[in-house]
Amino acid sequence: MGNRRAPGGGRKSTPRALKLLHGNPGRRPLNEAEPKPTVRLPRAPDHLGDAAKKEWQRAGRFLLEHGLVSDLDRAAFAAYCTAYGRWVECEEALKTYGVMLKSPNGFPVQSPYLAVANRALEQMKSLLSEFGMSPASRTRVAGVQLDEDDPFEDYLRRRQKPGGPA
Repeated sequence: MGNRRAPGGGRKSTPRALKLLHGNPGRRPLNEAEPKPTVRLPRAPDHLGDAAKKEWQRAGRFLLEHGLVSDLDRAAFAAYCTAYGRWVECEEALKTYGVMLKSPNGFPVQSPYLAVANRALEQMKSLLSEFGMSPASRTRVAGVQLDEDDPFEDYLRRRQKPGGPA
């Protein structure tokens, strides 16, 4: 997962699920006491905008299929989707107004939408790798599909779809 550093300066731990998907390349012992929340796509927070909610459903399906999302991940996934929605909004504004604007005194200045779009991209990049969703982090993941023949897993997947059983 690159040079990930924790706030205290040490390396950030990689979640057990991602280590397993990567094939545990460091061959270090896995934390058997790590919490193992139920794989489930939580409900999208109400504060998400339209583009963020669409991304929640699109990317959430991928994460759910590969066992990489649970209720514990709601805030981190919401942060990713919020950054995505902000990026989309700014890109639309840049199409309308352009990347350069005229200041009140007539000089060209960079659009503030460009700075916000670039910051949202940085936030997305950071959060994408947390979930194994960037091209680089995906190369280290050996995909795991949930067992299609497991009736309980099938029931859980149906619950995630609109109109599925309650």
